This record gives sequence, structure tokens and C-alpha cells, in this order.
Amino acid sequence: MSASAPGESAQYLTFFLAGEEYAAGILRVKEILQYEPVTRIPTTPPWIRGVMNLRGSVVPVVDLAVKFGLPETPVTKWTCVLIVELEVDGQRVVMGVMADAVTEVVDLKPEEIAPPPSFGTRVRVDYLLGMGKVPGKKFVLLLDLDRVLSEAELLSASNAAAESPGPDAEAGRAPGSAPETLALEPGARPGPPPAASSP
Repeated sequence: MSASAPGESAQYLTFFLAGEEYAAGILRVKEILQYEPVTRIPTTPPWIRGVMNLRGSVVPVVDLAVKFGLPETPVTKWTCVLIVELEVDGQRVVMGVMADAVTEVVDLKPEEIAPPPSFGTRVRVDYLLGMGKVPGKKFVLLLDLDRVLSEAELLSASNAAAESPGPDAEAGRAPGSAPETLALEPGARPGPPPAASSP
């Protein structure tokens, strides 16, 4: 996939995680699914929430909140799973990433992206591409999905999927069925962000 030309804007999908707004490059996100119960796999790292059935394929679902050292993501009616595509050891890896709510697709120009802050964020600086200046709101943190999970962790998630029961073994899932796909277009808002809690 080609990078944007200098001065050209790039699209990012914004979403909430543990009350903070993040964004990921739209080219990494293949679709957005409404969250449905996943199958837990024993002996996997705590940040692997479980596996899900994606049209007959077993896909690991990662809880980034746990990966960042925060409490497990609570499931609400707005909870989504972002299906993302990453590369590990030259191989394409598809996995799900949980989000509290998806907000919108935004266009950001290079001059609208500031360097990552050296302090004050819940995530490691090396997990961030920078901070995006989105009109009408504060900065959003741009995640570098390829660095959030190391190669060994991606392999661990892939192995969890490979060792799981059949894709139709999930609770409440009819054979061959798939979760509901949500809209993924510029300006689309599949669900409102969760209400900010009082400090």
C-alpha cells in the first residue's frame, strides 16, 4: 500500500478507548463490527480477549486497554471490534481490536499532525505516530498499530486463533453467521462516544 504524497492528507478512523480518543490509519482498518461475545482461550495473555468467527475464519480479538495496563474494556451497546490487517514476518495477520465506540473518519494533513507528547499519555510514546489536530475537538492520539503489538505478541495472538475450537463454537453463534458490519465512510458515526465520567 502506498504512502501519501508530501502535503497530501491521509484518512484516520477515530475511536474511544478507556475514555480517551485515538485514531488509526484507515488503510489498516478493513471493517467495523458490532461486538459480540468471543470465545476465551485458556493460557493466552490477558490482552487477548478471545477469538471470534469472521465469515468462517477464526480471528483473535485484542483488548488494547489491557495491553496499555488499564482495566478490561467494558462491553456496552456501543462497543465495536475493528478488524485490522497487520504484517508479521512477511505474513498478513488479521485481528480484531476492541473499542468503546467508533466516532468518525477524518482527513489529516501532515501539518495537522504534531509529534507524540513525551509525557502525559496512558500509552507508551513508541506506540504513537503523533497527535492529530481534528477541527472542533482536542487532539487525538494516532496509534501505530504495527508497533502496539510486537512480532512475538502477534504470533501469540495468531497461535491462539489457530488453537481455538471451530469458528462456530462461540456461544450464541449460528453456524456460518457473522457479526453485524457497521458503516465505514468519511463522516460516518456508527455510535456516539461514551459520556465522559467525572474525575
